[in-house]
Amino acid sequence: MIQTLISSKTRIKLLLKFFLNSNTTAYLRGLEEEFGESTNSIRLELNRFENAGFLESYSESNKKVFKVNVKHPLFKDINSIVLKLVGLNYVIDYVLKHMGDLKLVYLVGNLSKGKDSDVIDLVLVGDINEPFLIQLIVKTEKKINKRINYIHYKEIDFNLKNITIVGVSPLLLWSK
Repeated sequence: MIQTLISSKTRIKLLLKFFLNSNTTAYLRGLEEEFGESTNSIRLELNRFENAGFLESYSESNKKVFKVNVKHPLFKDINSIVLKLVGLNYVIDYVLKHMGDLKLVYLVGNLSKGKDSDVIDLVLVGDINEPFLIQLIVKTEKKINKRINYIHYKEIDFNLKNITIVGVSPLLLWSK
């Protein structure tokens, strides 16, 4: 769908990488390994994004590290488009907001790392009606063509350390 508007596959991958999780940082060689593309095509797109103000960079050792510029006037708009692209807006609006006394929702897994995925992995914290949640998930999965996995914690049992993934912080999607 977005490929019709944006023809560069590298640009789409970078949009997902940086605008899905604003805490994501990356450097050229790491992106080369992750995307399986040449450094030249990635460098061109990174430079375009940086020159337009969408990305910021800083030096770390001998690497130029990139991070999304959350202060850019179009950040929220692009972030919203990316959430729609991967189906997370639908999950938030139609599933999570109707789940009883849900307190926190974290995105984990590949999407939290800014990688496109056919699976949405969530950690839910609070008191929820699980049979109702399962019904909503089945409907949502059909609508967005993605599988939704979740782990549920009662608020008293939840500890953020339980869901921290090596090298990646979970992304807080929603809180009450």
